[in-house]
Amino acid sequence: MRSSRFIWGTIGLTASITTIVFAVGFAYAANQIWFPKASGSLQLATEAPKKESMIESKAKLQIVALGDSLTAGTGDNTGKGYVGRVREKLEKETGKPVFVLNNLAIPGYKSDQLLADLALKKTQDALAQADIILLTIGGNDIFAGGDGLFQGDNQTEFNPEAAESRVAPALEKVQKILEAINKANPKATVMYVGLYHPFLDLDPKQEGSLVVQRWNNGVFEMINRYPQMVIVPTYDLFEQNLIKYLSSADHFHPNADGYERIADRILQILK
Repeated sequence: MRSSRFIWGTIGLTASITTIVFAVGFAYAANQIWFPKASGSLQLATEAPKKESMIESKAKLQIVALGDSLTAGTGDNTGKGYVGRVREKLEKETGKPVFVLNNLAIPGYKSDQLLADLALKKTQDALAQADIILLTIGGNDIFAGGDGLFQGDNQTEFNPEAAESRVAPALEKVQKILEAINKANPKATVMYVGLYHPFLDLDPKQEGSLVVQRWNNGVFEMINRYPQMVIVPTYDLFEQNLIKYLSSADHFHPNADGYERIADRILQILK
């Protein structure tokens, strides 16, 4: 009888100890789940060092510009155009000296003329020194100074077909232009300034806008193949206030305020 009591007492004590051990273990496990502690050997991930941008890595910045009258600054009474304004703004923004080594733009230039210039050693040598290359071309190709764009008795009816027919041949030359620039300097940041519609106020159906969009889209597809090239949109800068930002002398080129807007857009992209 005493033996039975002893056995049952031992069993009860063992069960109690087991219950206590289980409860303590459960509480410890729950505490680790609800309130985990960092292990002393845990290695926290660190961010990879940020790679310096082209602007940050340079002690000075050198610009080469080429193309047509937009890069030459036609229509700006100050003579700065967007190129001079970009230089000033970039120097002020970075605190570094910024130089326009060459502005090779020639008013009236079309894509075939620029392509011919890019074959010249002096042009290639200039491009090779550039950190930033600014470029406009194509406006004279598709708009041709208004030639064939207007019809009717008073020549006031906009004719988008004239511009449309010129897009594809000119885009083929632009592709070769971009290839030549990349060959001359594959490291420079190349900024192609997109086209706007200078005759938008004379085009009530905005049919010419589709032509301009087709052109800009075509250039974008080409530029997208080169990581160091970018297209600078300008259509929206003139769309709502065309007269305000165009030169009153020719109703085609930007005035000083128009060039200012283009320069601001370029600087936004560079930053």
